[in-house]
Amino acid sequence: MDAADIAASVLVLGIIFVSLLSNVVVLICFLYNPEIRKQVPGLFILNLTFCNLLLSVSNMPLTLVGLVTTGHPGGSGFCQIVGFLDTFLTTNSMLSMAALSIDRWVAVVFPLSYHSRIRHRDAVIALGYTWIHSLCFSTVATCRSWVGYHHLYASCTLCNARAKASGTQFIIFTVALHSLTFLLTLIVLCVTYLKVLKVARFHCKRIDVITMQTLVLLVDIHPSVRQKCLDEQKRRRQRATKKISTFIGTFVVCFTPYVITRIVELFCPVPISPHWGVLSKCLAYSKAASDPFVYSLLRHQYRKTCSLLANKVLKRSPLNSSSLRMENNAGRSDNNVNITNNIQPPTNKPLGQ
Repeated sequence: MDAADIAASVLVLGIIFVSLLSNVVVLICFLYNPEIRKQVPGLFILNLTFCNLLLSVSNMPLTLVGLVTTGHPGGSGFCQIVGFLDTFLTTNSMLSMAALSIDRWVAVVFPLSYHSRIRHRDAVIALGYTWIHSLCFSTVATCRSWVGYHHLYASCTLCNARAKASGTQFIIFTVALHSLTFLLTLIVLCVTYLKVLKVARFHCKRIDVITMQTLVLLVDIHPSVRQKCLDEQKRRRQRATKKISTFIGTFVVCFTPYVITRIVELFCPVPISPHWGVLSKCLAYSKAASDPFVYSLLRHQYRKTCSLLANKVLKRSPLNSSSLRMENNAGRSDNNVNITNNIQPPTNKPLGQ
C-alpha cells in the first residue's frame, strides 16, 4: 500500500464510522418520537436511512478490504450480491432525496392544502416506485453479469471488463441508469428547491416591509434595537439560501465526480487514475454520512429528541412521554411561526394561518 491507499483507507473508515453512528441516531429518533413517525417526510427519511445503513455495512467495508489487500475481496458470487446492492441502494437513496424535495415544495408552496395533497398513502406509493425503479436497474445488471469487482473503484459495482461482450448494450444501460437516477434527481432538486427559495424570499420581503414600516413609526427606538432588527432581516434572507444550497450542493459535490467518471470511462480510451476512481467513490459514500445532518439531525424535533435521549442515558433528568410531547408541541409552534426559518412541512396546522 502506498500513501494514497493508506489515506483512502482512513477516509473510508471515517466515512463508515460517521455514517453508521449518524444514521443509527436518526433511526432511534424515528422509532422513539411518535410525532416524527406521524409526519409524511418521516417515511422518506426512514427509507433514506435504511439505504445509508445497508450501504455502510455492505459496500463500504468491502471497498476498505479492497484497498487494504489491493485485490479482489471475496468470491465472484458474493461480489455480485454486493454489486447488486450498490446499484440498488444508490439509486434508491437518490430517488428518496427527490421525493423529499417534492414533499417540501408542496409544503411551502401549498401550505393550506398540504395535508390533502401529500398523505401517507401517497408517500407509500412514491416509495414503491423508488423500490421498483431501483430493483429494475440492479436486477438487469446482475442478470446480465455486468456487476463485479472494479479495480478502478476498489469496489463491487458495474464493471466494464465483465460487459465487453455486450458493448453497446452496456453503454446504453449505464447512460440510462445515470440519466434516470442522478440527472433526474438533480433536475427535481433544482426545480423544487429553487421554487421553495423563491417563496421564502417573497415572504422575507413581506416581513422586511412590515419591519421597516414599524421602525419608521417608532421614531424613539434606540439605534441598537434598530440595528438588531436590520441584522435579523439579513440573517433571515441568508438562512433560506444556505439551506437550499446545502440540499443541492451536497448532492452535486458527492455524486457528480463519480457519475462523470463512470460516463468518461465508457467513451474515453485513456486510462483513468485509480486514485481518482477511489476518491470519486469515497465522495459518493460520503453522501450517506452527510444525509442524516442535512435532512434530520439539524432539525428542531430531532435535536430535542437526541437531547432527551442523552439525558436519559446520562440519567440527568427523567424522560417520559409528557416531556417529549411538550417538546414536540413547542417545536411545531416554532416551525409554524416563520416559513423562512425552517422550510419543513407543517405538522399540526398549515402555514399561513
